[in-house]
Amino acid sequence: MAKIIDGKIISEGIKQGIKTQVLALKEKGVTPSLTVIVVGNNPASAAYIKGKQKDCEECGINSQVIALSETTTKEEIIEKVKELNKDDTVNGILVQLPLPEHINSNEVISVISPQKDVDGFTTISAGNLMLGTEGFRSCTPAGVILMLKKAEVEISGKHCVVIGRSNIVGKPLAVMLIEENATVTVCHSKTINIKEMALQADILISAVGKQGFVTKDMVKQGAVVVDIGINRNEEGKLCGDVSFEEVSEVASAITPVPGGVGLMTRVVLLQNTIKATLQQNNICITN
Repeated sequence: MAKIIDGKIISEGIKQGIKTQVLALKEKGVTPSLTVIVVGNNPASAAYIKGKQKDCEECGINSQVIALSETTTKEEIIEKVKELNKDDTVNGILVQLPLPEHINSNEVISVISPQKDVDGFTTISAGNLMLGTEGFRSCTPAGVILMLKKAEVEISGKHCVVIGRSNIVGKPLAVMLIEENATVTVCHSKTINIKEMALQADILISAVGKQGFVTKDMVKQGAVVVDIGINRNEEGKLCGDVSFEEVSEVASAITPVPGGVGLMTRVVLLQNTIKATLQQNNICITN
């Protein structure tokens, strides 16, 4: 039976260090601050934001949510982002995705100051990742890397298969795995032989968003399986892309949903907010 990689235990340990950093900043008269812009009434977005606010409160980070109506125009959102860019009391800016269909999210994200891009979604952040230079890393893929390291899963030299190629998860995760000296294969909707590819993986990562997509016959004996998918089953309960019970019979380690990568995404957001605060105030804190 597979070892469960517990995101709650790992993230709680990391948050202890974040709390220490926040206290050190407050002693210097600086309180980290995160502002989230949300447009419309997406239940999933509301749940994510509630979790982010809880984390910020727990760690002593100021957080505010700017809730805009579904009918808000792209120009109005961009104007709000520009205001936050100029606000020295705001260290991190996050525009909750997805935005309503009438709004081009790339155009909105591109306006966020790179110094406050704690979600790591701007073209500058993406470019820094591609070039291997300093910058904010997208929270979910960075959370996956952090989680694997904390669980003492060896990445270097391993064959990692990523199922999914989104700009938010799949693509940046592939680059981050290469940074860790893995050999990476990316599969997607046009990949003809996904099962055969998946069976070659030492580390199999699914970010498809489809319940039960990864089954036991797709997983090599002893592989590590990371489930990034967030779905609802027939009973309305959260579940991932991986058929957890059957895959657990062949995997050496597996992440659960809930209680896995989602918590790591949130903790990396906190880390990025602290990093932004330190840089903007030209402060160095040694742990």
